[in-house]
Amino acid sequence: MKPEGKVAIVTGAASGLGLATACGLAAAGASIVALDLDEARLARLREQVDPSRLLLCAGSVAEEVDVAAAVDAAVARFGALHIAVNCAGVADAAKTVSRGEPFPLAVWDKVIAINLTGTFNVIRLAAAKMAGNPPGEDGERGVIVNTSSGAAWQGQIGQAAYSASKAGVMGLTLPVARDLAPLGIRVLSIAPGLFDTSMVAGMPENVSRSIIDRMVLFPSRMGRADEFAALVRTIVENSYFNASTISLDAGARMSAR
Repeated sequence: MKPEGKVAIVTGAASGLGLATACGLAAAGASIVALDLDEARLARLREQVDPSRLLLCAGSVAEEVDVAAAVDAAVARFGALHIAVNCAGVADAAKTVSRGEPFPLAVWDKVIAINLTGTFNVIRLAAAKMAGNPPGEDGERGVIVNTSSGAAWQGQIGQAAYSASKAGVMGLTLPVARDLAPLGIRVLSIAPGLFDTSMVAGMPENVSRSIIDRMVLFPSRMGRADEFAALVRTIVENSYFNASTISLDAGARMSAR
């Protein structure tokens, strides 16, 4: 599917991987529906994307009403929805037991609600809209790209909730792709490794360098958000990609901490 002339919803679009993806798909000619809780940062997208091809939606992926409003607005404004990219996520961490106290259940619920339930919430509502598109080449009607993580199978200390949520994203990829194949909708996930995003912002240079030296194979640096966005575009454009989780991690292997 060529992004030019298509309509894409991108969650977590106000920063990091989501921002780069929204800008990358817009540069390829897509109209963008940007969904994020951070209204102030979301508004800055107007400086990077043609306002005539941009719709800003403030809301949470974990809230059915917010996502439903965004996908309805996409169709009302641009006439269709063809691409959905799930980048919204949080990485709140806690040990299972720390100083005698158990993992706060509220932290677990928040991470699962946003990273896993929120991802599926977008998938199901976006796919329902895509199912109404006229079939393109090979009968394709839509493509959905989710964000898993190397933590799905290499979770570090304190990442029980985060790793579980990202393993869940990886786990749903195949069955959802099977569900949606008869409708001409592809479903894939990307598992980023160590990326230079707001989740690691503020980390002292000596600490980040130590992490890179210990964990990243080659090239010896953190990933860039535009590299994630480039893979999203490749997935959208290459219709033989389906039902897989693709590692984007420079060969990184995570240590326990």
